[in-house]
Amino acid sequence: MFRDTRAFSGFAVDDIQRAKEFYGETLGLRVTEENGLLTLHIAGGAEILVYPKEDHVPAGFTLLNFPVEDINAAVDGLTGRGIRFERYPGFEQDEKGVVREGGPLIAWFTDPAGNVLSVLQPS
Repeated sequence: MFRDTRAFSGFAVDDIQRAKEFYGETLGLRVTEENGLLTLHIAGGAEILVYPKEDHVPAGFTLLNFPVEDINAAVDGLTGRGIRFERYPGFEQDEKGVVREGGPLIAWFTDPAGNVLSVLQPS
């Protein structure tokens, strides 16, 4: 039924303008705005809808994962743009906030609305 339907994902934020600045300027994604909604244009043609929600509560899981070839360079670059990496109990993270054992190298951070994102270097 949906085999040929181009599906897309979406998530809420509490402030569209802050989200637009963060995703467009801080992360460097192509972002468009129409009718008070944002579309994040991801490499490969994917699009993600970002919509405002007054009573927004951040998701309890990672919403977006950004695969990178060099996690150290990505973490350093994001840190230089003011990103602070999260630390979670149960994960051994190095001084940069990177988990280096048990799977892909990964580091988590949040957007201005508190939604969790990650950079990861596949094994």
